[in-house]
Amino acid sequence: MDVVVAVVGWTGAGLLLAAYALASAERIPAGGHVFQVLNLLGAVALTLNSACHQAWPSAVLNTAWITIGMATLARGSRDRAQRDI
Repeated sequence: MDVVVAVVGWTGAGLLLAAYALASAERIPAGGHVFQVLNLLGAVALTLNSACHQAWPSAVLNTAWITIGMATLARGSRDRAQRDI
């Protein structure tokens, strides 16, 4: 189980770093769908890892990050749907 938790945590960290690196290199838009999904998946993975290690400040921070990502994706979907009408 410890190995799975570690792999999940490292994967989450990699996803967050990839999102930041890709946006910083202007390979993806910083507010775009891909950026938000990478951040959301990374935050979910790090939340699980943090909770398993009882690192509550990190778990709460990443939960907030998830909430922001989900709200941003929902707003983007709503905006796209309105443009298609």
